[in-house]
Amino acid sequence: MKRFGQVIGVKPENYEEYVEAHAAVWPEVLDMISQCNIKNYSIYHHNSLLFAYFEYHGEDFEADMQKMADHPKTQEWWDWMMPMQEPLETRAEGEWWTTMLEVFHHD
Repeated sequence: MKRFGQVIGVKPENYEEYVEAHAAVWPEVLDMISQCNIKNYSIYHHNSLLFAYFEYHGEDFEADMQKMADHPKTQEWWDWMMPMQEPLETRAEGEWWTTMLEVFHHD
């Protein structure tokens, strides 16, 4: 299992809609998240930032992320969510959410 932390901005004018959407995520999107070996997925908000945490339990992260990206209902969800988000300028090339470095963990 590998833990991931990611961060992205959320446009203040879209915050309420973003929260409402995530209170009722489409079942097909949730199913695809599970099919792609992601568990314990949470998104937190502070000021204008969203912080996501999830655990990956699969064998091929890139393949699973491609499977998710190819899923039509997930694409539709992303098309709705992405205009509400503001990627960080410091993100790596090809990233939307900025992947963070884990500096501490304790079980």
